[in-house]
Amino acid sequence: MAVHEHHHRSPGFHLSFRRNRNRSTIAVSAGTDTFAVRAHALASLRMLTGFVFLWAFLDKTFGLGYATASGKGWIDGGSPTKGFLSSVAAGPMRSTFHSWAGATWADWLFMLGLLGVGLAAMAGVALRPSAVAGTAMMALMWIAEWPPARHLANGAPSMSTNPLVDYHVIYAVALIAVAVTGAGATWGLGRQWARLPVVRDHAWLR
Repeated sequence: MAVHEHHHRSPGFHLSFRRNRNRSTIAVSAGTDTFAVRAHALASLRMLTGFVFLWAFLDKTFGLGYATASGKGWIDGGSPTKGFLSSVAAGPMRSTFHSWAGATWADWLFMLGLLGVGLAAMAGVALRPSAVAGTAMMALMWIAEWPPARHLANGAPSMSTNPLVDYHVIYAVALIAVAVTGAGATWGLGRQWARLPVVRDHAWLR
């Protein structure tokens, strides 16, 4: 919008808002672009983190030959918790984890947790409960590996690379970050999930 001088006004009178409007348009455009980049970055983090959990479930279920050898999968009668928990060699819960190793209830809880968190994160739904469940799983696995230990129970070096922060902490923080930012709305079913009556009535399900 521009206001130009008329003959009855003093010479040189000229007001123009074009420059300010252009600056505002540029600022809004830059803000929109930044928001879109942030949304896409969080959506990528959500999907990648979800795939970590989902892949672990698939590999342990079917024995895809990576962390779980072929023919040793859950579907073949193998236990997804026995190998890991029975090998715990440090930390305050070492004997407790040994007693849990291979237990049916532990196998089911662990596998359902991997599947549920993986699917929820990749689909962008139920991010809050999946963040709670995933963080609990990562906390237990962190305790099982016990990074603060410099030596194992047999005296061998633990080879811990960091006494506090390892990949379990990173995964837990990633799950919390995508949950609190509502990252399921981008490249996910978060908006549709939030419109469900039960989710509208219980915000903790989002």
